[in-house]
Amino acid sequence: MKGAIRIGIVDSGVHGEHPHVGGIAGGVTVGADGYVPGFVDCLGHGTAIAALIHALAPEAELYAVRAFDDRLATSIGRVMRAIDWCLENQIQIVNLSLGTVNPAHRGAFAAAVERFRDAGAALVSAYEMDGQPMLPGSMAGAIGVAMDADCPREAFGCTMREGKAVFSAPPYPREIPGVRREHNLNGVSFAVAHISAHLARRRALYGPGADWEQLLTQFPSEATVGLDGPIGTRFGAADMESAGPTAYGGTPIPVKF
Repeated sequence: MKGAIRIGIVDSGVHGEHPHVGGIAGGVTVGADGYVPGFVDCLGHGTAIAALIHALAPEAELYAVRAFDDRLATSIGRVMRAIDWCLENQIQIVNLSLGTVNPAHRGAFAAAVERFRDAGAALVSAYEMDGQPMLPGSMAGAIGVAMDADCPREAFGCTMREGKAVFSAPPYPREIPGVRREHNLNGVSFAVAHISAHLARRRALYGPGADWEQLLTQFPSEATVGLDGPIGTRFGAADMESAGPTAYGGTPIPVKF
């Protein structure tokens, strides 16, 4: 596929007119029985995720896939339909702001990860929550992400855990001048968004020759020379632009179901 990298944001929807988002290329609401037009964000979380990704990867096309209604809870059926929509619409990177520790869902997620592999797409999700491995982020084939509060906002890290490369990034959204970090949203879902943006930047720069993990571990940074190194070190990336004075509202996730 040529052109801008397409990122699907499976979340609470997106307020496409928010000045930090930069516009939404398309999207849908995933209902209990199918798809519904529109993707209005009633919680604010998906908008904050979109704003962060746009700040780090402004050339990417963002697609809003609303899987939550008025609270941060969903079902495995809605998640699978959200994934179906992304793959059917040639989304290259799916930013999945949710996860579960329920082993009953392993089979469904294993099949989804295999479909991503077949499509040449990336599924980015939280590796763990409160020290517990999460599905699908902890599974082979998914891009698993952990949060690192000490990681600079323009960087990310990578370590090996039980034979799997796990990427880490700051758990913070775009900064709002005059608002302390602890008073804004924060959590592993924002670390996931950081990694989705880094993937988009590197895929656009280096093309489709490498797999998604290789883009993060084996290619030099496009903006910060000298920070790249082997597994276990931090990697550089372009600095985020400063945020404007607009808050998002909402609460952090991932969702457990």
